[in-house]
Amino acid sequence: MKAARFDLHLAADAAEAVRHLQGDDAKPVAGSQSLGPMLNLRLARPGLLVDVTRCAELRAVTEEAEDVLYGAALTHAEFEDGALPDATPGWLAPIARRIAYRAVRNRGTIGGSIAHADPAADWVATMTGLGASVRILGPEGARELPMAEFVTGALSTALGPDEIVTAIRLPRRGPEARWSYWKFCRKVGEFAKASACVLADPARDEYRVLAAAIERAPVALPDPRALIEGRADPREAVEAALPFLSPERRALQATATSRALAALETGVPA
Repeated sequence: MKAARFDLHLAADAAEAVRHLQGDDAKPVAGSQSLGPMLNLRLARPGLLVDVTRCAELRAVTEEAEDVLYGAALTHAEFEDGALPDATPGWLAPIARRIAYRAVRNRGTIGGSIAHADPAADWVATMTGLGASVRILGPEGARELPMAEFVTGALSTALGPDEIVTAIRLPRRGPEARWSYWKFCRKVGEFAKASACVLADPARDEYRVLAAAIERAPVALPDPRALIEGRADPREAVEAALPFLSPERRALQATATSRALAALETGVPA
């Protein structure tokens, strides 16, 4: 199938993009790796697409003392290739490298992935696990939300219909911080059937074990430090935190969590 007719506006900056999103019949677009298929299947029929890829501020990287701010229109491939400053000890390139296929990574954007909020998307899981926050611009001005508040459910966010994601703020992680991300896919390039993120950052006193690809927003498992230190059973934690999953899905998630925890301990990237 082909998309229904629509008009296209190339926004020069984020403020102009927001102005053109007034009304119910307009949608922002960047890499079009999620919206494009929905248009072709006619699951989405906006009358106007507002292209934000020429907005300079959405392509910028701002380095601050405690954080790095990544423009929403930066591509997965740019993270994969190490073309951008890394707020972590080299964790972002391996995450990006496992997103779909290179053709998708060349066009898909971090902001688009997060705004689409597919529960199995790598950036949705990992940016939540890394404690990122999302900068938003709308008619009333700018605001910022933690990822845990921004993603409200499967394909659902706190983003208003006339707002856009402008950047993702990622806290800097020092050399003593540890991280792992494990996901199950039937084959390379597919969305995960279960995934888990583990963060241990003693300098910031942040410990996080996250279950994702669970058909809703990622869920933080209780008592993450005990899980990381081996004082709690990951299978019991998954059973307690994810009762809405089928027994088979809980078993898969428990295995993903166990493997992510093991990868954190050995230092082998998940």
